[in-house]
Amino acid sequence: MVVGAPVATGTAPARTRATRLGPVALVVAGGLSVQFGSAVAVLLMPRAGALGVVTLRLVLAAAVLLIVCRPRVRGYGRADWGTVVAFGTAMAGMNILFYQAADRIPLGAAVTLEVLGPLILSVIASRRLMNLLWAGLALGGVVLLSGGGFDRLDPVGAAFALGAGAMWATYIVFSARTGRRFPQADGLALAMAFGAVLSLPFGIVEAGGKLLVPSTIGLGLAVALMSSVLPYTLELLALRRLPAPTFAILMSLEPAIAATAGFLVLSQALSLTDAAAIALVIAASMGAVRTQVKRAALPPSG
Repeated sequence: MVVGAPVATGTAPARTRATRLGPVALVVAGGLSVQFGSAVAVLLMPRAGALGVVTLRLVLAAAVLLIVCRPRVRGYGRADWGTVVAFGTAMAGMNILFYQAADRIPLGAAVTLEVLGPLILSVIASRRLMNLLWAGLALGGVVLLSGGGFDRLDPVGAAFALGAGAMWATYIVFSARTGRRFPQADGLALAMAFGAVLSLPFGIVEAGGKLLVPSTIGLGLAVALMSSVLPYTLELLALRRLPAPTFAILMSLEPAIAATAGFLVLSQALSLTDAAAIALVIAASMGAVRTQVKRAALPPSG
């Protein structure tokens, strides 16, 4: 009995740590999926245009989620549907603005500017000084990754990227609310469908019949699965157990993941400055996670 006791005592903390780090793993996996999907989307843009890619991504993702989830539409109140509409609008706006930015400025710069939205959200939402310090470190990495300034970028493209960042912050807020109001991924499926309806007219106007080419649909389905279905589902599950400020800081990993995807898929080389920026961003994200885990491990006061 005495020999077995330490084993039980040692196993419980390990399980607790795994439980706490689980949502973090979901966010990282989602980031890998969405950024490699974005690299594939860049390859698809010459065929369907930026808005055509957005439409393919959202429409095909909505179709997959509706088939898999089969969400029920009865039994929800006005506030529930309002959350779905806001979530779907944020998704559509985030995608439309981001791909408009990526059509005008380099992908790395677009992601760097976009991630400022979640970083600002983390500063606003956090009530702990340590989280503000990690956010500041991550912001330094983001600025370094941008090359020290955005003055040489197309101002319209930069504005689109900043707008996408604002929509990303809105997405984080309403993704968490949707996850609390709807079971499983039902709310995500309904919001995705609403976002697809919003994006459809833009895609039809820009791409028209190009959206119906079988090879384009195939690539669009890959983008939909990698950039929408998988990451949004993982993030929705993570936000049920992860505070929004920590989630927002973890989003600062996106430029680093995007740079890796650009190197592997688009043959975009990394400079030493890029590598240093990535190291700063990763350090900030790891610090935020460790702060959250330590805070959760503390016994409740009183």
